[in-house]
Amino acid sequence: MTTLFTGARIHGTTATALAVEHGVITWLGDAAHAPPAPARFELGGAHVAPAFVDAHVHATSAGLLRTGLDLTKAESREEVLDAVRDRAGTDEVLWGHGWDETNWPGNRPPTRTELDAAAGSTPVYLSRIDVHSALASTALLARVPEARTAAGWSADGPLTRDAHHHVRNAFGDSVAPDQRRAAQLEFLHHAASRGIACVHECGGPDISGARDFRDLLALEGKLPRVVGYWGAAGDAPAGARGKAGDFFVDGAFGSRTAALAAPYADAPHTSGSRYLDAGRIAAHLVACTEQGMQAGFHVIGDAAAAEVVAGFQRAEKVVGEHALGAARHRLEHLEMVTAEQAAELARLGVVASVQPLFDATWGGPDGMYAQRLGVERAKGLNPFALLAAAGVTLAFGSDAPVTPVDPWATVRAAVNHRTPGSGLTREAAFEAHTAGGWAAAGERGGVLEVGAPATFAVWRDETCLRTVLDGRMIYQRSESEGAGAVWTEERAQARGTSAEHATREDGV
Repeated sequence: MTTLFTGARIHGTTATALAVEHGVITWLGDAAHAPPAPARFELGGAHVAPAFVDAHVHATSAGLLRTGLDLTKAESREEVLDAVRDRAGTDEVLWGHGWDETNWPGNRPPTRTELDAAAGSTPVYLSRIDVHSALASTALLARVPEARTAAGWSADGPLTRDAHHHVRNAFGDSVAPDQRRAAQLEFLHHAASRGIACVHECGGPDISGARDFRDLLALEGKLPRVVGYWGAAGDAPAGARGKAGDFFVDGAFGSRTAALAAPYADAPHTSGSRYLDAGRIAAHLVACTEQGMQAGFHVIGDAAAAEVVAGFQRAEKVVGEHALGAARHRLEHLEMVTAEQAAELARLGVVASVQPLFDATWGGPDGMYAQRLGVERAKGLNPFALLAAAGVTLAFGSDAPVTPVDPWATVRAAVNHRTPGSGLTREAAFEAHTAGGWAAAGERGGVLEVGAPATFAVWRDETCLRTVLDGRMIYQRSESEGAGAVWTEERAQARGTSAEHATREDGV
C-alpha cells in the first residue's frame, strides 16, 4: 500500500511531499503531482528529516533510570543519602545512577559508612555518572564476597575495575525478567519519541550480561531497531552485529580510570587503568576481521588511544590494509587522539562513535575534564573537527544513561564545542547523528531520496511528531498533543470523500 505524506518541508530537497511503499521512498515532489495513495498524511508545514541513530546506548540501565533513583541532578552527597533514605526499607536491590561529585561541597561522594547509615539493611547500588565506578552498601557486598579481593576494591569509597564489575553483575542478576523488559521498552519508546529510529546497544559480560542482551534483541513491536554489539572476545550471543562497543581498553576520566600518558592533575599518584594491550587488541581485530565481523573497543585516554593504534598496525601486518579497512571496525568515545593517530585510523577505515554531550557536560575551563587533567590537556578532548578533517567517519550517540537521549542537543553540542575549532558545522553534526550511525553499523541510511529506506522523523521545531522506520510508524504524538491521524481509504469513505483528498487542516 502506498502512503503519501504532503504539506512538508523535506530535508535536503525542494519537495513538499513524498510517497512510501514497502518501506521504501518511491516518489518525491510537489503534492499536485503525487501518485494515488490509499493512506495520506497532511503534515501542515512540518519538517521531515532523516531519523536519528543513537550509536551508543545501554537500554536496560537507561530505562531503569526512569523508574529508579535518578541522581543526575543531585547537588551534594546529602541529597544522595536523602534519596536513598526515602526509598530504603526492602530486601530488593535499590538502584540509582548519575551522581557526580566534581561540583559538590567537599568534592567527594558518600562513604560506605554514610551509605549504610542511610540504607540500613537494604542492598544499594549507585553508579557514578560515567558508570565506571559505583557506591555499594555493605548489604549488597555481602552477596558478592569476591568483590573484596578484586582489583578496584575500596574499603569505604567507590568501587572501580573488577570489584565494580562483580557488584554490577550482582545487581543485574537481581533484576526480574518483567522489570528488565519494562525498562527496555520504556527506553526504546522514549528514544522513538525523540525521533530516533535505531539504537546501537553496547552490551557485554561486565555491563548487562548475555540474558539482558538477548532479551533486548528479541523485542518486537513499534520500536526503534536495535543493533547489538558485544564487548568481549570469544563467542558473542546470537544476533550480535559485532564484538565491539564497550570492550574496555581503559575506563573513564570521572572515575580516574581512563589510561593517561601522564598522571591525573588532581590525583598525581595515578595515570588510570589500562585493561588491554596492543597484542590483545591486535588479536581481537585479526579474529573479527577473519570472521567477517566488526571489532571495536572503548577507548578514552591518550595512553589507551596509543595502544589501540599500535594494535591496529599489528593487525594490518596479519590481515592486510584492505581487509582491515573493509571491516569498518569502530572505536567508542575516542576522546584523546592526535592528528597523526586520526589520520592512521582514517586510513584503516575506523568509525569513531562519539558523544558530543560529554563536552557540553564536562568540558570548558571549569568542568570535570579540566579538574582531572588540567585546563590545557582538557582543551584537546573530543576533537570532532580533527577527526572529521582526517576522514574518520563519525557516529553520534548518547551513551545513555550517561547523558540524556536528546539528539538536537547533541547536534548543538557538536557545533558549539567548548574548545574553539573542535566543533563541526550543523550539517556535518546532523549527518553524524543520522547517516553516520547507519554507516557505523555497515548499512545505508540517513538520506531522503527515491529508493532509500523510508526512515524519517517529522518535527515541529525540536518537538518530534512522528518517527517512521522502514515505512512503519514507531511513534506518533497523541491527538491531545496535536498529532493528527492516519487517513486510510475506510476513514475517508466514512467522511464521504476520497482518500486522495483526505487531509487534516490542523496539521500534525
